[in-house]
Formats: sequence, structure tokens, C-alpha cells
Amino acid sequence: MRYQLYYWPEIQGRGEFIRLALEETGADYVDVARLPKRGMAAIMRLLESPAVEHPPFAPPFLKAGNTLIAQTANILFFLGPRLGLISNNESTRLWAHQLQLTIADWVAEVHDTHHPIAGSLYYEEQKREAKRRAADFRTARLPKFLDYFEQVLARNPKGSRYVLGKRISYVDLSLFQMIAGLRYAFPRAMARLEPKCPRLVALHETVAARPRIAAYLSSKRRSPFNPQDLFRHYPELDG
Repeated sequence: MRYQLYYWPEIQGRGEFIRLALEETGADYVDVARLPKRGMAAIMRLLESPAVEHPPFAPPFLKAGNTLIAQTANILFFLGPRLGLISNNESTRLWAHQLQLTIADWVAEVHDTHHPIAGSLYYEEQKREAKRRAADFRTARLPKFLDYFEQVLARNPKGSRYVLGKRISYVDLSLFQMIAGLRYAFPRAMARLEPKCPRLVALHETVAARPRIAAYLSSKRRSPFNPQDLFRHYPELDG
């Protein structure tokens, strides 16, 4: 099956968590909005189409045949067993989904460090509030999320390299993306905190070295982090 991913064409954002799963498994997919002469118009046509039975609220969304799935965690829940990134065991699938939903909460908190008042306002219109929000994120929320996932990894049997054991899952790919994004957005804070989460750091390095991921990271398909993205670097927010 050829998957069609719909997401904003010039940023990584929430769509990147899905791209990583598709790239790691060598799945046949097309990034629709990045196709020549398609762009954001392709997204808007689908969002506004009255023929869509279960319309998504916003990108990312994925078409698989006649099935349309929205929300990052929901898409990965769907793709996981189909791409071999999770077993069909119900308990394992629910545990992975629980972890992915926690990552979704984490992503929302990262976003709110630079847009604490409203997504419709420019960062420059809420800089004072962003500075306060980012300070709390760096000192309270970021350490809590890092420690939680560090402890999840610590509970694994000896010799397990990944969150769910010896085989990579979409949760590992998402944690890789979180560490990569946080290093870009908060380099000083992460430099202070990373020594306390060596398992997460090791997981990031392990995922980055996987052949297909390494090839993707060095390709033009991987958009660079930028000031319009989910992870944004503003020195004044990094403490």
C-alpha cells in the first residue's frame, strides 16, 4: 500500500513523528504537500471536502487506501503493527499508545513555551509570557518528562536497547525526535539535564545510527529545524 501523508510542507512539526516511522520501515509513501504544484492547497482541499466521512481537525493526517486517519498518536497506533513497529499483542499496543499520548502532551508543552497565549499571535506579541512559561518548562516540566521516560527505559530487562525491549518501535522513533528537537530549542537546558538521563541519550544515538534513519537525516527529505516549526530556538527562552 502507498501511504499519503498530509502535513505542512516546510516544517517538521508533528508530521515528523509519522515520517520517521515511514522512513525507518522503508514504507511506500508520498508527502503530498511537498509534491510539485500541490503544496498546502492539497491539504486544504481535503480538509474542506464535504465528501470526507470523518473529517480531520488539522494536519497531520494519513490516507491508507480509502481510510483517512488523523492525530499523530492515532496514526502511529494504526501504522505500528502494519509497519512492524509494534506487535499485535493488545497489552503491548496499549502501552505503546499510552507512551505516545504522553509524548503528545510533552509536544504540546514544548509548543506553549513560545506560544503561551495563542497560536494566532506572533511570538513577538507574547514574549514576556513566553519567558515565564519557558522558565517553568525548563525547571519543572522538562526534567519531569525526561525522568519519566528514563525510568521507563530503566525498567526494561538487561540488554534491551529500546523502550519495548530488543526491537525498535514507533515510540523509540518519537523519543529520538523529542531529544533532537529539544537539543535545538533548549541547548543549554539539555546540556544540564542530559547527564541525568543517559538511557534516553543512548536511545537517541542508537536510533540516529540506524541505516534508514541515518540516510533520511542526511537527505533533503528531512527539513531542518527552523523558527516557524514546533521546536524553536530563542536564546532568551533557554535560560
